[in-house]
Amino acid sequence: MANARSISVSPARPVLRLYRQAPLAVRVHVRVRWATCPLQAVAAAVPREGRVLEVGCGHGLLANYLALESPERDVHGIDIDGPKIDAARAAAEVAGWGTEFTAPPPGRLPDGPWDAIVIVDVLYLLTEGQQRALLATCAAALGPGGVLVVKEMSPAPRWKSGWNRVQETLAVRVLGITEGEGGFTFIPPEQLAAWMAEDGLAATHRPLHKGYPHPHHLLVGRAREAGA
Repeated sequence: MANARSISVSPARPVLRLYRQAPLAVRVHVRVRWATCPLQAVAAAVPREGRVLEVGCGHGLLANYLALESPERDVHGIDIDGPKIDAARAAAEVAGWGTEFTAPPPGRLPDGPWDAIVIVDVLYLLTEGQQRALLATCAAALGPGGVLVVKEMSPAPRWKSGWNRVQETLAVRVLGITEGEGGFTFIPPEQLAAWMAEDGLAATHRPLHKGYPHPHHLLVGRAREAGA
């Protein structure tokens, strides 16, 4: 049992080891996910202590990594895909810590306040209105000084965005790996940041696609401190 919650020289090894008893398809998916998504950069934007919620956690790879990286984080992951939640729970059980994974109704968050809410590659599966509503809901669920961390695919560079659309079409419409109705709505990061600002968050954003074939982009919105 992997009880030690610390990162070794290779950050991927401890968290991927949690899935060694998972079905082959899950093991392959989390390995590819780690290799193609800048999860360490996302984790670096998350406070190292406090209550952390990941919305759309999938197999729990990032949520389990966040818990592994810092024992001071109380991590909770949610997703609408029941089998993926089962895989996430199984990995957490291997680890031997209390990371929670649940499948609430779509659009509903576990009770806050949260010190951090993380959304990785989820918004594009929603309509523009749904994306706007989810960001507002997450902003309202943050505690004073809390952060909303969003990693999404940008429409630019265009060649990377085009490749991403092909891959996502395969994952959603053909293979059914990702839950979704098949339509994709990629909102420019500048617009997402503007929505965060409308919700009272101090928002910043930056590209993360260097060295990756996908147009990764990171947004961080911070709530006001108490009394500010």
